[in-house]
Amino acid sequence: MDPKAVLASLSLLLFISLGARGGGLSYNFYEASCPQAEGIVRAALGPTFLSDPTTPAALLRLMFHDCQVQGCDASILVDSGEGYASSEMSSGRNFGVRKRETIGILKTMIEAECPQQVSCADILVLAAREAVALSGGPEIKVPLGRRDSITAPSSKLADSSLPAANIGVDGTLQLFSKFGMTIEESVAILGAHTLGITHCSNVLSRLQEPEKAQIKGAITPGFEAFLRLNCPQGSIASKSTFVLNDPTATTFDNHYYKNAFGGHGVLQVDAEMVMDPRTAPAVQKFADNEDYFFEAFSSAFVKLSSSRVLIGDQGVVRKTCNTI
Repeated sequence: MDPKAVLASLSLLLFISLGARGGGLSYNFYEASCPQAEGIVRAALGPTFLSDPTTPAALLRLMFHDCQVQGCDASILVDSGEGYASSEMSSGRNFGVRKRETIGILKTMIEAECPQQVSCADILVLAAREAVALSGGPEIKVPLGRRDSITAPSSKLADSSLPAANIGVDGTLQLFSKFGMTIEESVAILGAHTLGITHCSNVLSRLQEPEKAQIKGAITPGFEAFLRLNCPQGSIASKSTFVLNDPTATTFDNHYYKNAFGGHGVLQVDAEMVMDPRTAPAVQKFADNEDYFFEAFSSAFVKLSSSRVLIGDQGVVRKTCNTI
């Protein structure tokens, strides 16, 4: 294994283990203060997912966008208001982000049982964890103990922190290396795209650059024609129209990688990772072995959700998630 990957993993384990002494995250953080927290989240989300199958994809994306800006601190849940005229959600990179109110509902339910004990940041991570598990993916054990931010970052910070729709392999590896991920884990975390849809506004940028769209073997002529038919150039409805990320868009599986190898990757990075010698081996492994993908995704999920978090006496535990 890469020595840097070993060091990053050991550092993460040390950080998590400090939670036993109250200084960091811990797998039994709420054992005394709110042991029912995880059960409340799971019980509440089951019926929600059944009534709206798009919810898991939305919650997973919500967590990703929160964690990538200034760490998993629930700052994305803060509404614009006095002093926060340009909140994180004002960023164009957060277009299509949904289900923030679901975290608020979960918070209300937990507050009724354990007042001001469980942070919105932890609830958001737990909800994303359940989104994966209840969609057929792995059951990820996540350490808890995050605190909520006391400030909402500006839209400018979100603009500079969140990746553009046309990001390629180079940008993706640089982005996730900041969270201590190996190349294989960086490819695995992209597997979140197996859930949900991609808006045409994010597809058009790729179709406008034919030299990139025509990477040999990365996209079949038939699939390119499909994208152009469903996302026509100059469409005024590009922000309301969409294409499915893969044929099983409500099931967490490894079809995302199979699609990419078949030349049916929707986004630019989906096409590039199949051809890049750094990432292609991992794509092949994940396409061939779903269990191997689940294991790598779980590791990457824990790293992303544990990076740059507020702990101990940092931040606060908000009473309501959308206000500070």
